[in-house]
Amino acid sequence: MQNIDVSVIVPVYNGEKFIKDCIDSVISQKDVSWECIIVDDNSSDNTADVISPYLQDDRFKYVLNEINKGVAYSRNYGVKIAGGKYIAFLDADDYWTDDKLKKQFELMERKSAVISSTGRELMDDKGNLSKVIIGIPEIITYNKLLKGNVINTSGTMVRRDVALKFPMTCDHLHEDYIMWLSILKEYDKAYGINEPLLKYRVVKGSKSANKIESAKMTYGVYRYMGFGRIRSAYYFMFYAVKGIIKYRFLRK
Repeated sequence: MQNIDVSVIVPVYNGEKFIKDCIDSVISQKDVSWECIIVDDNSSDNTADVISPYLQDDRFKYVLNEINKGVAYSRNYGVKIAGGKYIAFLDADDYWTDDKLKKQFELMERKSAVISSTGRELMDDKGNLSKVIIGIPEIITYNKLLKGNVINTSGTMVRRDVALKFPMTCDHLHEDYIMWLSILKEYDKAYGINEPLLKYRVVKGSKSANKIESAKMTYGVYRYMGFGRIRSAYYFMFYAVKGIIKYRFLRK
């Protein structure tokens, strides 16, 4: 394919229950040229069988890891072989509205942006939308991002050359948060589209769903970024307070 606007990277591991909705939402994208790179992290279920019919469309590429290598490796490999100007990450259990890529691509071009993300609507593991919307600021700076990760991976678009420069690392932490912080430490800002263009599935047992483990990993991100214990604790305090507020809101 020539002149690809956006390469969509979909890492998947045992995603047979959800990946059809994910892929169908990519196919529904309008007014943007795209390719979709699916990186199967050695699934043991019927994920490959669900994906197979889509591979007749030459916009799709399928990569199977010989062993399970983790989501950071899978995303990074997808970025490496991508041909688009921009990279859009999409996890296999999430999906987009049909205007997501168009709106985000136009924003990136208009602002000469290196990274952007969108708001999201939560859904349960069965795909029932909750009408709970988590917004995003229109401008996100490095200092703001240190006080809490407001950038969700499945809503994010990154210029490919920047994604290559700052690959994801440390699956045992929040690998996406490390990437966003590393980008914004060098570049000026990220842009947000405060619309729920992402439908985000809350899956029991995921890293983000386990609040205690997620908190430990967030603190680990600050340490990875080179902050001492006191400074790490300072930023973690903001994360904790925002987490409590968000949790109370979601329980209403």
